[in-house]
Amino acid sequence: MSQIGHNGGPSMEGGASWRKHCWSAARERLLPVLPVEVVRTRVKRAKALGLDYRTYAGVRAATGHDVVAFLFSSNALRVSLVRPAMPAERSEKLAEVQCGRLALAVEPLTPGMVEAANPVLDGVWPAPYALAGFGEMRERMRAALGRVPSDQVILVGDLGLEREWCAAGRLAGYLPAERYFGR
Repeated sequence: MSQIGHNGGPSMEGGASWRKHCWSAARERLLPVLPVEVVRTRVKRAKALGLDYRTYAGVRAATGHDVVAFLFSSNALRVSLVRPAMPAERSEKLAEVQCGRLALAVEPLTPGMVEAANPVLDGVWPAPYALAGFGEMRERMRAALGRVPSDQVILVGDLGLEREWCAAGRLAGYLPAERYFGR
């Protein structure tokens, strides 16, 4: 008989391997089983976005929506005052992405400089200041996204401070540039 506060999971008696099996089986029963055609479609969509399926499925599961755009920081694109052109492999991958491609120009770069580095971008806006408050970050992110739903946008960044933009803009997720573009 269960006691008050018991969640209905397996009992704690028995070995660790038995408990692991019970919890794994319970979790599997909770997860939906997708038809093969849906999985194939999602694998194809993940490839069109330049993502691995696991990352794409995680974003879909967390938000319930498809990805409609990426928001790249100029750091992630490797655009700088010293090297105003984007590396060829990043430029090529960006050209193949089949969704919106937005960017944030981190100072001292201007939006025009980042746009000149890769004209395939759909729009470039000034990035939040490095030590900006949460409200200012949110305003800058909202300006960059315009009418694009924020929970359908993935931020691709390169610095720890850029991860905070994801929370301020209520974005679908954050991906480090190395993970998205590869090493």
